[in-house]
Amino acid sequence: MIVSSATDFRAVAQRKLPPFLFHYLDGGAGAEQTLRANVDDLQRINLRQRILQGSEDLDLSTEWFGKTYGMPMALAPVGLTGMYARRGEVQAARAASARNIPFIQSTVSVCPLAEVAQSIDQPLWFQLYVLKDRAFMRDVLQRAKALGASTLVFTVDMPVPGARYRDAHSGMSGPNAALRRMLQAVTHPGWAWDVGLHGRPHDLGNISAYRGQVTGLADYIGWLGNNFDPSIGWSDLQWIRDEWEGPMVIKGILEADDARAALSFGADGIVVSNHGGRQLDGALSTARALPAIAAAVKGKMTIFADGGARTGTDIFRLLALGADGVLLGRAFVYALAAQGQAGVAKLLAILEKDIRTTMVLTGVKSVREIGPHLLA
Repeated sequence: MIVSSATDFRAVAQRKLPPFLFHYLDGGAGAEQTLRANVDDLQRINLRQRILQGSEDLDLSTEWFGKTYGMPMALAPVGLTGMYARRGEVQAARAASARNIPFIQSTVSVCPLAEVAQSIDQPLWFQLYVLKDRAFMRDVLQRAKALGASTLVFTVDMPVPGARYRDAHSGMSGPNAALRRMLQAVTHPGWAWDVGLHGRPHDLGNISAYRGQVTGLADYIGWLGNNFDPSIGWSDLQWIRDEWEGPMVIKGILEADDARAALSFGADGIVVSNHGGRQLDGALSTARALPAIAAAVKGKMTIFADGGARTGTDIFRLLALGADGVLLGRAFVYALAAQGQAGVAKLLAILEKDIRTTMVLTGVKSVREIGPHLLA
């Protein structure tokens, strides 16, 4: 298959991946209504086309927390990225670093922090969940700081995992899951050779580093359910704010009141996100939630948006709706699964071209000029 657009990578990834991995990435919670709404609502946003106002001298750079980045996007934290390509977090981080955009490493990554941090020439960002084991949280924060991580992305919308029924159907969980995964791997020899055989070790690298023993993937879904903390409140975050000296971003905001609370708490930024439609099915899409949140806190903190962006035009739409930057999750993992680091690099090049085209056709010369006035 010829990959010519950002959305082409998904079909390639589906052919290459064992079903349990593809559907774990591709699926959402419940009936997947919010998952679909993230994409559909964003694509319904119309832009104002302006004529005879273009320029060849376009500026896609943006500044977050005192550092200038090449494009207004970052690679979002995605659990188990290392199962989608050989040492996947490393490959994705290298592609991001080459384009001067942040790579945000997940708590539940396959590759440990040290392996990723040592593979790139810019500081990574680190995403942390609230877990029952607070000693682990302190340990991984200390390791992230020691490795030079610049920004903490603290995910607050997963006190319990959402009801992801597709995982039971695909073999990620449910009856005879281990046997089903093994059979799927055998029937996908390319993935089995690249990742199954040569991508080892297959474990939760950050957790293994803390425990001093391998934390395998055999019951990954069960581990999530047993270790997330449904009792979390704002007061539980204060020690993290006190311990982390750099910028702190709260991920999982869908309401203006919660955005204001994050600002009062002392967060430097927020991510408007419904966890990619993987938590509360029926929650607002990112595109619908973003404008009210931007009206409440725009200019007072950095606003990122996550959910539904598949193309450069989608990124432009989210910026026009009020975001200061956009996180890409599924889009980059599809590309990683399809073609490894080269696939992520190709995706980022396609997205940049999309954004440049949209800027010319809407009459803006800098991403800083993108705003609600460009919405039809």
